[in-house]
Amino acid sequence: MIGGGTGAFIGAVHRIAARIDDQYELVCGAFSSNAENSRASGTLLGLNPERVYNSYRELFEKEKQLPEEERAQVISIVTPNHVHFEPARLALESGFHVILDKPMTFSLDEAKELGKIVAETGMLFCLTHTYTGYPMVKEARQIVASGRLGKIRKVFVEYPQGWLSSFEEGTDNKQASWRTDPARSGIAGAMGDIGTHAFNLAEYVSGLQVSQLCADINTVVEGRKLDDDGAALLKFKGGASGVLMSTQVAAGEENNVKVRVYGEKGGLEWQQSDANSLQLKWTDRPAEILRTGGGYLSSFASHNTRTPAGHPEGYLEAFANLYRNFALCIKARKDGKDPEPEWLDFPGIEEGIRGMAFIENVVASGKSEKKWFDFII
Repeated sequence: MIGGGTGAFIGAVHRIAARIDDQYELVCGAFSSNAENSRASGTLLGLNPERVYNSYRELFEKEKQLPEEERAQVISIVTPNHVHFEPARLALESGFHVILDKPMTFSLDEAKELGKIVAETGMLFCLTHTYTGYPMVKEARQIVASGRLGKIRKVFVEYPQGWLSSFEEGTDNKQASWRTDPARSGIAGAMGDIGTHAFNLAEYVSGLQVSQLCADINTVVEGRKLDDDGAALLKFKGGASGVLMSTQVAAGEENNVKVRVYGEKGGLEWQQSDANSLQLKWTDRPAEILRTGGGYLSSFASHNTRTPAGHPEGYLEAFANLYRNFALCIKARKDGKDPEPEWLDFPGIEEGIRGMAFIENVVASGKSEKKWFDFII
């Protein structure tokens, strides 16, 4: 692991997700840009001190010298956005598979360059868009793909948060500090942090790609350097239209990301506050509620369900599904076998590039008086 040391939120989440299915063992790390903090974090995690490194460059240099049966196989990168590209590049070029937190890079140019490196090295790559890991999100995708809703006409996706309703970066809030800093976060705030999740969810469930957008981007809290609120009208290839909302100033809101997709024959709705349920809505019969654990679900939903019906599965399990599917693909490759389709169902380099393109296009649109922007990669 690179990053994720003491006091870091997302590093602990990644470590829990990696261990849920016993597919991974944490063997080494460079947990902080501060060498002393890195060593202290490694001690707390019970690692061999010789494999707790002062920097990610030292990690790659020394790990790749170890025998194959001892060295790390996968590098999990959980750093702020501006420290995504370089460690990912070095990991791939050093022969390590990579799991990377989103958004993929600091800029679209970096994302496209990383795409070339993945192709050249042939190493496997996973981007942790967590919400695609939920069983009922996978079921929603399969229902749309099956044609049961008919041709898709409308997509709504929203991600409201309220944790940045005040000037949190003016306190000792480490998360607020880097996420609102253009030097570490990039050109977008809310649209980069959670807007990319909403964008990814809209494309993943609908199976469609955005072709045009028209955005309104706002910075609501006085003194903030990046956007904390925004919305975009979307046009998809094939004729569907949609609306995306992403805000971090919806006071009192937590993380209730929601997606709705409507076709000619019916629609569906999923929201994280009731993640075990998927609503289906029809023009010719009563609405249905599908539940995680039901024997009537697709193999994609069933494969990513761990507990019997009625036992809630949530954010950590969804995260773990990405880690497990990635591990199963690595093992299949090692054994010379083709991975199952269900195993391959995790976000990768294409989703990462499209996410960075979303950031740059939505920010450009928000700053322009032009109504519609072509989605350019």
